[in-house]
Amino acid sequence: MAELPKSRSRSPTLPPPAPAIFYGSVDPRNPVVHRCESDLSDCLGFLKRKREPGASSSKDQELHRRGTTSLFNIWNNYRSRLPDWYYNETLVKIGDQLMEMKEHKLAFLYCYEQYLQQISGININKYGLDAHQLKSNFFPNGFRDQSATRTLHVLQARNICLYKIVCDKDSDLLNQDSVKTCFGILTILQLIMQITLPHEHLCWIIYNGTVHMYTICRHLMTIGQSAKVLEYLLWASLCMESSIPLLAVHYLTWRATLYAAVCQCYYDCQSGIHGEVFARRGLIKIDELKQMEFMSSSPLSTETKKKFKEATVKMAAMIFKRTVFEPRRRPKGVLRPRIKANLKEAQHLPWPRTITERLLMEIFDCNSSIFFAIMEALFDKNRRTLIPGPSVPDEIEVRDIIAELCFAGADILDGKNGISADAALRFIKIVFNYEEWDSFDHAIVVMNFISFIQFYNTIIDHNQSNPVWKKAKAEIKLLLVMQNLLTIRKARHGLCVQGDNIRETAAFRSPGKKYIGFLVNEVIRTINLGITNPVLIAEVSLRLTSVMENIADFKSGDIPEFQMLNQ
Repeated sequence: MAELPKSRSRSPTLPPPAPAIFYGSVDPRNPVVHRCESDLSDCLGFLKRKREPGASSSKDQELHRRGTTSLFNIWNNYRSRLPDWYYNETLVKIGDQLMEMKEHKLAFLYCYEQYLQQISGININKYGLDAHQLKSNFFPNGFRDQSATRTLHVLQARNICLYKIVCDKDSDLLNQDSVKTCFGILTILQLIMQITLPHEHLCWIIYNGTVHMYTICRHLMTIGQSAKVLEYLLWASLCMESSIPLLAVHYLTWRATLYAAVCQCYYDCQSGIHGEVFARRGLIKIDELKQMEFMSSSPLSTETKKKFKEATVKMAAMIFKRTVFEPRRRPKGVLRPRIKANLKEAQHLPWPRTITERLLMEIFDCNSSIFFAIMEALFDKNRRTLIPGPSVPDEIEVRDIIAELCFAGADILDGKNGISADAALRFIKIVFNYEEWDSFDHAIVVMNFISFIQFYNTIIDHNQSNPVWKKAKAEIKLLLVMQNLLTIRKARHGLCVQGDNIRETAAFRSPGKKYIGFLVNEVIRTINLGITNPVLIAEVSLRLTSVMENIADFKSGDIPEFQMLNQ
């Protein structure tokens, strides 16, 4: 009789690891908790080392891979061993730390999404999600529940991570999918604010929501989406007014910033009258708060007065942006004498020298606020710096007002008014764009760019190779050369060249076309434009090529050599 085959011996199955509660209370002394915290610390260490300066690209990738794999394994290994409340707290804590380290994708996928999926499996990005669905799925026990505050924080942080991921891939939002994602994020933020608005103890969610909403809207405004973001900025402004704790003076500066953004949207959409009306409404709200503060027993502090003044100036500048032009525009079919000041003769006269300066002095009480109002009045998002031309619409009265604004701004730069380097450089770009060459020349001279650039460099860093310093210098060079190409006037300014810089000196003495090409290449290389915006490179190159082809008689000798701006 045949023998039956012997059964193979099987090794005993290992029991699953003991949970944390097996060892007692869940605290740092618990061995499971201690091991989990140690593993997380090692994981974050990999990611921090990745960001150390001087690390090679291959080493960065390896450290990032190890950190990502480690984080994935930690959540899988400890999910069943830790209590839900502790596991969720750890998810949020690590997610916040990853956000501070700018590891937005890891925080999004491995922390915030994991947390939300445990509460509800609903797709938060699905089209048609409303406030009722959001509240019923994520807050079934209301907002008094202990975990409700944490969930609200995760909802906001998760959307900000998504926005940062979009910006990392497409910083200029050139892809329509990126724009669509940003508007989806704005909608989710709006729903979060809508369900929390009735609860005063959650006012910080409202405040954070307005900050995030403003940040995304301002980004979208730079690519021509002002008409679409207007409703979100209006919503943010009204939420600040509807939350009683946020009506305090402490938040007045931020509220005025939101008001100004709404006004700017109206102006971008060519609805200046609505922008002025909203600015006047903002002034009324500010005045109401001021009257309430006066009714209190204690006098206004210096800090409070400063906040009221800053908010008032912002709204006044938005009003001035329209009122400086409208009264002097000539109605169609009506003959009216043209009032134009001789700016050259008025140059050394005391203020107010023009109608525009008289209006500025009636509204504003200091040079800094006047300069701010001038900048806002001249700003037009539809204009490009290297494509100068008259105002739109091209009316004689409007051109006179722009000339007076540039004239006043250059005069303020001439004094010792403490105008910041950023504001001065921005003003010079605007004046160049409007082809106000007298004001441009005056601003260049009075700024004394050798001290200006040194001052600018001192503020940023005492390092001559600082990219911001190099970018400012390259922009100034480009404007000076473009001025000689765009006007038949005799050149009044030169460019800085190093005596030992053979490449730049050779380019300087070569024909104008070669020198402009050299300058364009320097600007593009300095700011790494080829990586971030190749479309803009093509646009700038085509524009400069067109200008140079139309000025065939341009010679390198037309530009006198100056050595006022040596490095």
